[in-house]
Amino acid sequence: MSEPPISIQTTSVEQTRVLASRLSELTRAGDLIVLSGALGAGKTAFVQGLATGLGVTEHVTSPTFALVKSYSGRLDLHHLDVYRLDHVNEALDLGLAEMLDDNAVVVIEWGDTIAPVLPHEYLEIHLSNGTNTESRLVDLRPVGDGWLARHRALRAVIASVGESSSGN
Repeated sequence: MSEPPISIQTTSVEQTRVLASRLSELTRAGDLIVLSGALGAGKTAFVQGLATGLGVTEHVTSPTFALVKSYSGRLDLHHLDVYRLDHVNEALDLGLAEMLDDNAVVVIEWGDTIAPVLPHEYLEIHLSNGTNTESRLVDLRPVGDGWLARHRALRAVIASVGESSSGN
């Protein structure tokens, strides 16, 4: 049985990064996070926050033209952007399976476009514009037993970010 998506509205780019940084505390080696949303929705900002939470000290940028960038931290991070792929099967040529076996966290921007070749276990995060230019609606949907087992912890992270934004 699947759980409904968990949603939060962040009020700024920085709060989106804080959310991702706090989510990094739940990640494990071999985890896959799939990001979706329109251009400018905050996918790269999300990855920047996740990287900070993973202890990455390098500046994180979108790998739109490189397709893959890797960073070292307490868990390594492989950051993919599949926006420019012409065919779903090209994602397999990037070595996704090997990256997942690399004791790292893998994040794929535009990952929803390659859903047929994704493993059966990942955290899907959809970002969309919120009520103003800085806010974002972030929907998290755990897929597979490993992420479903962390559903309560995901809710706790969302609640902590919401409380910090309201001044509590």
